[in-house]
Amino acid sequence: MGSRGGIDRSLLNKLLNAGYVVVSIDYRLAPESKLPAILEDVQDACTWVREKGPELVHADSKRLAIMGGSAGGYLTLAAGVRVEPRPMALVSFWGCGDIAGAWYSRPDSFYSKMPPVPKEEAYQAVGRSIISESSGRNNRARFYLYCRQQGLWPKEVVGQDPEKEPKAFESFCPVRNVDAKYPPTLLIHGTKDTDVPYEQSAMMAHELDHKGISHELITVKDGGHGLAGAKPAVVAEIHDRVISFLKKHTQ
Repeated sequence: MGSRGGIDRSLLNKLLNAGYVVVSIDYRLAPESKLPAILEDVQDACTWVREKGPELVHADSKRLAIMGGSAGGYLTLAAGVRVEPRPMALVSFWGCGDIAGAWYSRPDSFYSKMPPVPKEEAYQAVGRSIISESSGRNNRARFYLYCRQQGLWPKEVVGQDPEKEPKAFESFCPVRNVDAKYPPTLLIHGTKDTDVPYEQSAMMAHELDHKGISHELITVKDGGHGLAGAKPAVVAEIHDRVISFLKKHTQ
């Protein structure tokens, strides 16, 4: 779901005021497109920014940082191993490093408390054509809810079953692929996130620490997905810390 227009405006303004060029991208959406194609779009976008950025938006193409939230947070972490040359910094907002774990591949306890979505209704909301942004005309959220209730999301995104083909997911899980060249990373996550568990960022931080990669984990106590419930002052402070992190690692 969503599109490149969904970028947080307050963060965007702070980035622009700090002198950064911001390029917000679209990528093909699941389930019509599978994860290899989605990651390819991220790689292509970075190549485009490096090649066209200096001419079109006066960007310093050598000083590239990547950030995103939720699914974009996952893609940000994946970019740390899939984008070459490596970005100078990564900022993951409530993202995940392991898309094959039980939290995603089995029925979710939070979503299972909601009225069940019928299979027919779920699949009617998707599958008509390849898209890179959702218009809102089809209720694609119902498909996502169905998949979380059934534990089907990894299978729908990758096209393979993590229970039957676990090795197929190795290259798609950033936490399993951190190496010595992995970029400095800032992780931001609320402890009461009911969509992407806080443990996903904590686990990523542990792996980065183990591999000696410069990183920070901002833990937002009682924050929900998207930092729902966090006070505006807390969110503003986090945005300031994002700017400081980028300044430190993109000089």
